[in-house]
Amino acid sequence: MNLLLTVDRIEEGTAVLLVRPDEERSILWPAADLPPDCQEGDILTVTVEVGRSETEDARERVESLLHRLLNKGQVGQPTHDPHDQSPHS
Repeated sequence: MNLLLTVDRIEEGTAVLLVRPDEERSILWPAADLPPDCQEGDILTVTVEVGRSETEDARERVESLLHRLLNKGQVGQPTHDPHDQSPHS
């Protein structure tokens, strides 16, 4: 998905970007994350997409952490990492 955004103004390190074509919705964006030559009135193109592999990696890290935390509370229970490939799993 591509968005066209108008740089409405930049104040106190924050850019106010208006979503085109109607420019009724705005997005606050750190001015430091704009292209170096960007100025008020410029039109920006922003591509927004889901990072599928990054999302899956993050979910796996959270599930692994949650599993370890839950197992810590069970006295006498060994912790088990689902990514552990030992033959005793």
